[in-house]
Order: sequence, then C-alpha cells, then structure tokens
Amino acid sequence: MSGKRVTVVGQGYVGLPLAQAAARTGWSVNGLDVTASLVDALNAGVSHVDDLSDAHIQEMLELGYRATTDAGIVSESDVVVICVPTPLGEAGAPDLGAVKAASRSIGDNLRVGTTVILESTTYPGTTDSIVKPILEEASDLVAGDDFDLAYSPERIDPGSQNYGIKNTPKLMGGIDEKSTRAAVDFYGTFVDEPVAMYGTREAETAKLLENTFRHVNIALVNEMAKFCKELDIDIWEVIRGAATKPFGFMKFTPGPGVGGHCIPIDPNYLSYEVRDKLGYPFRFVELAQEINNSMPRYISDRVAELLNEHRKPLNGSDVLLLGVTYKADIADQRESPARPVAELLRARGANIRFHDPMVDVWRLDSGAVPREVSLDDAVSDSDIVVVLQAHESYDLARIAADSKVMFDTRGKSPKPAVRL
Repeated sequence: MSGKRVTVVGQGYVGLPLAQAAARTGWSVNGLDVTASLVDALNAGVSHVDDLSDAHIQEMLELGYRATTDAGIVSESDVVVICVPTPLGEAGAPDLGAVKAASRSIGDNLRVGTTVILESTTYPGTTDSIVKPILEEASDLVAGDDFDLAYSPERIDPGSQNYGIKNTPKLMGGIDEKSTRAAVDFYGTFVDEPVAMYGTREAETAKLLENTFRHVNIALVNEMAKFCKELDIDIWEVIRGAATKPFGFMKFTPGPGVGGHCIPIDPNYLSYEVRDKLGYPFRFVELAQEINNSMPRYISDRVAELLNEHRKPLNGSDVLLLGVTYKADIADQRESPARPVAELLRARGANIRFHDPMVDVWRLDSGAVPREVSLDDAVSDSDIVVVLQAHESYDLARIAADSKVMFDTRGKSPKPAVRL
C-alpha cells in the first residue's frame, strides 16, 4: 500500500467515514471539500459527523490524512472518490450541481492511470452520461483507456453499532471490466466483501432499489397504522406478531414520516428517470411518497384529537416535541419529519417547544423553536408531549407517567401510553 494516494471529494456523512476507512488501511488520504471552515476544523482535529469523534479525526491526522480545498491534489492521486450531496431539485429531479462541479475540478487535474469512482446517489446513467463526458472534456483524456471510471453506491447507516464500511458488502460497477476491477482493487483493501456488478447502471439502480424497498414498506405500515387505529387494532402488536415469522417477512415500523437523505429522496430519482425516459409513472414510488408525506398531517390531527379528549383546543396549547432528528441517537436533522409536524402544529396555533439531547438549536421556516433545558419541567408544564424520535436517553415510561398526555409516534412506550 506504500505510496498509494486517494482523494475523497466531499467530507460529509459519506466521504469522511470513507476517508477514515482508507487511512486505517495504509492509504495516504486527502479530503477535498469546498467549505474552508470545515477543512480548517478537520485539520484541527474537530469532527462534524455523528459517527466520528474528535479522537477519530485526530487518529486520521496521525495516519497522514489532510483536508484541503485545493483540487490540485487530484493530480497526485491514484484514486479519486466523489462523495458530494445530490439533493432533490425541481420536478423531483436530482440536483447534480455538486457532482458536475466536482467532476470538472477532477477533470482539470486528472492524470493518466487514475481511477475515478462516483458514490453520490443519483439516477441510472449519471456516471456514463454526466460524469464521464465532463471528465473527458476537462482532462482531454479518454475514460477506459487513460483512466478508469466506476460507480459504487454508499451504504452508510448513521449511528449503527453493527454495520460500518468494513463489514457492509460494497457494490461497484465500472464503464468496462477494467474499471470494475480497479474499483474492486481499491475497496477490497478495506471492505470485507466487494461485489462486482455488470456495469455502472446496474450499480446505480441497485442503490435506488434498496431504498425504494424501504420506502414502500414503510408506507405500507404507515397506511396500516391509520386504519388499525380506526378499527381499534394495536398496529404495534400486529407487527410484533408478524415479525415472529422466520421467513417471508421483514419488520418495518410506522412513524411520523420518513427522514434522512436516502428514504424520502432516493426513490424519487428512479421515479424521475422512469417518467423522463419512459413516459409513465413508477406507481409504487409515487403512492409510497403520497402516503409517507401524509404522516405529518396525520400526526398533527391525532395531537388535536388527543387534546380535544381532554377538553383542550390545539390553538393555544403548549406542545412539547421530543426528538427532532431523523434517526434515534444521532444529531442529523436531514429531511426530519419533525419539521413538517412542527410547522403544521404551529400553523394551527400551538405553542411548540422542543427537547432533544442531540440538538441545541432548531429552526423552522417559520422561525426558531424554543429549546427546553430541563426535560422534567418541560414535561410537567406541557399540555401534551409528542415523541417524534425515541432517543435511548429518554425514559418513556416515566415521561408518560409524568405527562398530562403523551403521544408516542414511534411505539416505544409501554401500554397504556398512547401510541401511533
């Protein structure tokens, strides 16, 4: 591994753990990012990612890792991996602005023999039709001849104690067999199971299938939660029973919506591509999106109903929201369903406040939400407590006992607490 250099473009939730994994196995790693303040913080040993502590960044620095804003470092690299964000743009299309900008910067500095790998989630064909032409035009080199090009979807599970980069199988598909082998050779140095795919489009689509599968099944249990409530059936007991089946069933749970970068966004890339290229809808995705997007309003309606049962109007009531991140025990707020829930409650006149051990400041489009420091005082002073994210530190049984009304949208509280 001596002398092998990799540049990871984008030092966020995907790129930084990748840089760590490569550094730990002997790669000389550069983290390239456009945000100067982030680069300065990383070089000072300060992390901004939940799964990596400051000590982890210090370890990386001791192993030779350096963050930089200078794209010229690409010219010294054997491998370049693109890990930049791809948020939703207009009409459900992915915003590839960061991917295009990264490709141009790489192309301007690309040398013969380099392997370029895209990890950013996007629609099928992006590697071939977007990244490849930009790299070739900027570098005056030919992909497949002068440099290798592949796609390898990220599989980061923030906050997971069970799966990391090393023990999660990694897909990769190149524009040709040589490019696929180059990607396998790179990831094989720190991933236990690199999985070669036929090509870039298959690898790109596999990523979208993974998250579409989750999106659709979450929508299924969300819709079941609604009608089970009307039929006086405990959806959580239904799921517990079904999950005892050792084959043919996978457990999914309902909630206030879907969050993170993957589930609420990635399936739309595939839906967009189907409509754009084939002219008809991907009906499962669009129906799932409709159902999952309806959950914040359903939650606000349930809050109003529960208050009404206690002779309290929603307008003017003090509502405490517990947990505003998209996933338990991490600080990541990307696409958190807590945001639309809070906006809907505020629009209906509720006085909303929040408590979250992972979040100090929480701002909505309608303005900042007051943060409660003392959980005990906040619970006792609220007309209703709404659990939107069940962080491990919350003693939900005690909170339910101390609340005037508690509504648990995650189903983690013991009965007789009110659950979704």
